Amino acid sequence: MKYLTCTAILLALAFSGSERTLAQCATENTAFNAGEELSYSLFFNWKFIWLSAGTATMDVVQTKWEGKPAYKGHLITRTSERLDRFFMMRDTIKCIVAEDMTPLYYKKGANEGGRYYVDEVWYSYQDGSTHLRQRYQNREGIVTERTYDSPKCIFDMMSMLLRARSFQVENIRKGEKMHFPMADGHKVEDITLIYRGRENFKMKSTGITYRCLVFSLVEYPAGKEKEVITFYITDDENHIPVRLDLFLRFGVAKAYLSKSKGLRHECTSIVK
Repeated sequence: MKYLTCTAILLALAFSGSERTLAQCATENTAFNAGEELSYSLFFNWKFIWLSAGTATMDVVQTKWEGKPAYKGHLITRTSERLDRFFMMRDTIKCIVAEDMTPLYYKKGANEGGRYYVDEVWYSYQDGSTHLRQRYQNREGIVTERTYDSPKCIFDMMSMLLRARSFQVENIRKGEKMHFPMADGHKVEDITLIYRGRENFKMKSTGITYRCLVFSLVEYPAGKEKEVITFYITDDENHIPVRLDLFLRFGVAKAYLSKSKGLRHECTSIVK
């Protein structure tokens, strides 16, 4: 779940060409309202056996930032006691975005396999540029800080996940690649997202089949494409992530939507 989020990571922006680059910071939120809550069940593959791995919850509430209305998103991930023996994960991620989905603040507190750290990013905008103040704290309490300026819009994993909810794919071809910079507490790196097309997916726990849009988040170590996450979002106005496949160093983890509350739109992607 380190990347969940990721989730989900889609964008409603102006693109051009077969390989697109995100062009602006603001966009209209068409997918969610404050008060939405999503719950996930986590599973991990261990020597051909799928183990119940824990839970994740994601919610959005209304807040203010510097006196202006904004959204605050939370993502909390907890592995089960059974999986803790192999790999403990205790992640809490928070972000604040303006009502036009412009990133304002990001924080991640993580305990992942014995590695503890805290990432923070503060965003500001001036003269057509994005300005970041980044802060990273390790287990020993050592803090490093840096600033970063770019003419591009920059995202973190949580602000991207919220922004993804308003993404439309009518003008995107299957196999098309999208590029954007993503920040954490100590670096900014380019990320590639590939649209894989549409697919029906049946949830084992509920038996419900969803019509989904499928995307892959990939990296290019040594110049070769390496899949990091494949995720399925509902092909409707909500664009809810209902399944995520995470390819980790020590195996494969999967997250399945178990419950949703406070959706803005009717879930029309359910296949009757």
